[in-house]
Amino acid sequence: HHNVGGLPEDMQFELIEPLNTLFKDEVRALGTELGMPDAIVWRQPFPGPGLGIRVLGEITEDKLQIVRDSDAILREEIAAAGLDRDIWQYFTVLPGIRSVGVMGDGRTYDYTVGIRAV
Repeated sequence: HHNVGGLPEDMQFELIEPLNTLFKDEVRALGTELGMPDAIVWRQPFPGPGLGIRVLGEITEDKLQIVRDSDAILREEIAAAGLDRDIWQYFTVLPGIRSVGVMGDGRTYDYTVGIRAV
């Protein structure tokens, strides 16, 4: 199964996961059947290891903010296009590459953001 591991072996409690075999589409179907709000059922997953997993190279507060901001823009655009229920998962990553661009009348040299939408 996906998203497993990472828990300490010496936990002081018994982990009970009766739904751990369900995949995202099955969890969403169950949430809908139980009458949970769409905002919860259809929200995009957050990476278990944290936002830093979407930053390649050194993780800094500035880079994390770029990922937060770019991810918010992506989510907004996908929702505005009515695709938020059609695309299974979408997020941005910061691969640590800079590129030259133009903003207004000036040249920029800044980070490139990657988009993954499946």
